[in-house]
Amino acid sequence: MSAARRSCRALWGALALAGLLGVSGCSLWGGSSKPKPAELGPNVPVLGVRQAWTARIGAVEGVVLDVNVNGNVVTLASSNGEVAAIDARTGGDVWRTQLNLPLASGVGSDGRWSAVVSRNAQVVALDGAREIWRKSLPAQAYTAPLVAGHRVFVLAADRSVTAFDAATGYQLWRQQRPGEPLILREGGVLMAVGDTLVAGLSGRLVGFNPDNGVVRWEAPLASPRGTNDVERLVEIVGRTSRVGDSVCARAFQATVGCIDAGRGTVLWTQPASGSEGIDGDDGMLFGTESNGTVAAWRRADGVRAWTSERLQFRKLTAPLLLGRSVVIGDDTGLVHLLSREDAAPLNRLTTDGSAIAASPVAAGDTLVVVTRKGGVYGFRPD
Repeated sequence: MSAARRSCRALWGALALAGLLGVSGCSLWGGSSKPKPAELGPNVPVLGVRQAWTARIGAVEGVVLDVNVNGNVVTLASSNGEVAAIDARTGGDVWRTQLNLPLASGVGSDGRWSAVVSRNAQVVALDGAREIWRKSLPAQAYTAPLVAGHRVFVLAADRSVTAFDAATGYQLWRQQRPGEPLILREGGVLMAVGDTLVAGLSGRLVGFNPDNGVVRWEAPLASPRGTNDVERLVEIVGRTSRVGDSVCARAFQATVGCIDAGRGTVLWTQPASGSEGIDGDDGMLFGTESNGTVAAWRRADGVRAWTSERLQFRKLTAPLLLGRSVVIGDDTGLVHLLSREDAAPLNRLTTDGSAIAASPVAAGDTLVVVTRKGGVYGFRPD
């Protein structure tokens, strides 16, 4: 990707802590408008999938939506503060509540406690549908909190990581890390790998002791390059693929790569120009590039296995690997099921015509997708 295109993409997605919100008139494609996607042609359902149910949540605009999965329950939130736990077997509510404040992040949940971050930089914790505490953060956060081990961990835009007691909101520790002056308004990486808390900070995955915040290791996937702050922007974006201690992730518009989270060492990196996370298994990794190309890499060494331009120039979500399918949503409300072997189309699902708002997830035997209009759809194989 050219420096000019990378600069435009970064400016639209970045938030400078000093107040840079974006620049109008930028085009990723170097002109006044992006190229028109190719026609998809008729849908031939090689793999039978049916819509099992639909549900509703408020509109999803201006919030970096993550759909949290615990067994057969998905927990999600709307822009205006509606939070719901939905049974993926039926589409019915397990619980639902209205926080009456606009949100900036998706939901983190361990099945009992849940947490979100508001646009006024407060982390809000719930026990089921009941709000139990709110705490202010040093900066805005766009990554869904991680709820694990009776704690709530929050990654903020100033690259601080804070741990709270889930039941009381008592702050257990906070670690502040330096970084580049720009931050993406996109969800980053905050996950548990064994007894280590792993966070994406600038172009690095960093392993923390979750009890006290002490850094155990740092593994760089990308380094800042360029002549200005925009071109030097590097950030790890979710989603990630974990198999044992192997954690694979994407650095925004720079690389994909894998680390050994047990030792904190980089296994490999490869250049890649996407802005969404990746998914995979012990054999392959899959991702979507910023121009709509879909790509697959061998997990062992990062060698490119295939690329597909069938969905080029569509704005795509991060993929979900589900059985033989790579599942990807687009900005027209379509959900594409592609073969993991060669990206051949297996089926194409429709929703309400608005953009798919988050990476698809699997809960039990149900594929769940959420649209910007707040439609929640459950699909199952025939």
